[in-house]
Amino acid sequence: MPRATNSPASRARRKRILLRAKGFRGFRSKLYRYAKDAVFKARQYEYRDRKKRKGQFRRLWIQRISAASRAEGLTYSRFMEGLKAAEINVDRKILADLAVHDAAAFTAIVDQSKVALEKKSSAA
Repeated sequence: MPRATNSPASRARRKRILLRAKGFRGFRSKLYRYAKDAVFKARQYEYRDRKKRKGQFRRLWIQRISAASRAEGLTYSRFMEGLKAAEINVDRKILADLAVHDAAAFTAIVDQSKVALEKKSSAA
């Protein structure tokens, strides 16, 4: 009597790993033993980098806002302080988009921020 190997499931499992490893360099895409490790590591990077991407975008938005607000004569931190004082609740993603695509709207927001900062300094 031949031994049971569960061959169809094993082959399917290996095939699934090798398909995920398609495009990897060298034997990491050809040999199951190495592809398995490469895919496992790739999935760890995938998970980690989904979280990192959010921080990277936030940094990009802050750079764009900072550049646009400096062109208007305010540093980023003073601009954000003014927005808070003026009770303008617009997130960084929207502010960066306005800075890049709608300079007039961004300038109007900066002006409101400046006014709020002046009121804040005169009240203190």
